[in-house]
Amino acid sequence: MTTEAYQKLFEKIKKTAIVTDYTPAEETLPIGTSKFGGKPHLPAGFLWPYYEGADYMDEETANRPLSFLAQFNLEDIAEFDTDNRLPHTGMLYFFYELCTMKWGFDPKDKGCAQVYYIEDTTDIRPVDFPEDLAEDFIIPEFSLKFSSQKNVPDYGEIVGCCTDVDWDCYDEERVLYGCDLSEEETSKLLGYADLIQGDMLFQCAEIANGIYCGNVPEFTDGQHEKLMEERQEWTLLFQMSTVEKDGYELMFGDCGSIYFYIRKQDLKEKKFDDTWLILQCF
Repeated sequence: MTTEAYQKLFEKIKKTAIVTDYTPAEETLPIGTSKFGGKPHLPAGFLWPYYEGADYMDEETANRPLSFLAQFNLEDIAEFDTDNRLPHTGMLYFFYELCTMKWGFDPKDKGCAQVYYIEDTTDIRPVDFPEDLAEDFIIPEFSLKFSSQKNVPDYGEIVGCCTDVDWDCYDEERVLYGCDLSEEETSKLLGYADLIQGDMLFQCAEIANGIYCGNVPEFTDGQHEKLMEERQEWTLLFQMSTVEKDGYELMFGDCGSIYFYIRKQDLKEKKFDDTWLILQCF
């Protein structure tokens, strides 16, 4: 492909990511603030999510509360959602069970992460942590600032649907298009995932069909074609990378990231119950 052809392709498939910049909160943040960690601001009667699984260190199985990762006031970020893909009112919340730290390879991992959307925020309030949530898995409070960033897919994602791209020059063409390829870890809403271990859209399609993908399954041509079609139904909702400030560090695996994926139709309909989490690390 020529540079002109790449630029036309990128212009067709580009997405806007909403990038977060975090700072430790100097005092408790006001109710309804976008933030990482601290106590979530939710309506009365909220049932804290739990997940039963084996500790990734000693493999002890228990039913544990999920850690609260982040909340986003969607009015705060509406101006950065230039693709108009998120609701522009309400709150969006992300939870993940850090003791098991599941990878999302197995359909049985369902429930290790949860996403909640609250449209009516008139009755939200700080919710106390469950008594059995270990202190190590409580994230301190960080305030957030947002910016928008132009994204096109990593090579490992686009090669699944576009066979004309050339690995040797793809990143160079992305830079020419104006995409930031900084190696700094980024947490962001929407856009395209910053891949560490390869394409995750196909993995979402596998999981949705009940397929364990911790190894390399063998598919017939027909099965592979069906999964490739269903792969296009998924999109990145939220990528969270290492959070590290003032002696605190939240890391996923070995310098990895977690990725919440959602079907495009579910996002359009504001349905967040069937998001899928995948962890990738080095």
